[in-house]
Parts: sequence; structure tokens; C-alpha cells
Amino acid sequence: MIRKTLSASRLQNEVDRRIHRLQEVIEDGVKIQVPRPRPHEADATGCNWTMSHFGNAVGLEGAIERVLQAVRAEYNLSTETKEKADPFGN
Repeated sequence: MIRKTLSASRLQNEVDRRIHRLQEVIEDGVKIQVPRPRPHEADATGCNWTMSHFGNAVGLEGAIERVLQAVRAEYNLSTETKEKADPFGN
């Protein structure tokens, strides 16, 4: 399966959206703090990012790991950096 590419912000939003739709999270009424994805060299599956240190996630680690596995199988982190225009014209 070819992965789609997303920016760090969009990946963070997608993981956040999926976590907060989980029945366990809805039932507990908790707001999980989702970190930004961290880039790394592509692993054996081809994924080039990871996330760790979710806030307010005690007891929900397994559910979060399942979401991460699914999102990591679908998306890679964009490695393109936008060149910022020099405001001084240099």
C-alpha cells in the first residue's frame, strides 16, 4: 500500500481526530493531548515518523497504539520544507 503524505500538523490532527472518536475515550470523557509527530528514517514498513508521550492517556495506551498503527500504515510525514522568502530580497 502506498502511503499518502501529510504535514506534521495534519498528521497530528488526524491522530487526534481518530483517538477522540474511540468509544473508550468518549466513555471516559477525557481529552488526550496528542504530540506532534517526530520524523525518523523509514522503518521496515516504510513509515518515517512516530509519536510518543501522549498526555492524559493513562489506561488508554492500547487503544492509542492501535490508532497509531493504523495511521502509520496510511500516512508518511512530509519531508519537504517550504523555503521562506527572504523579506530583504537577498
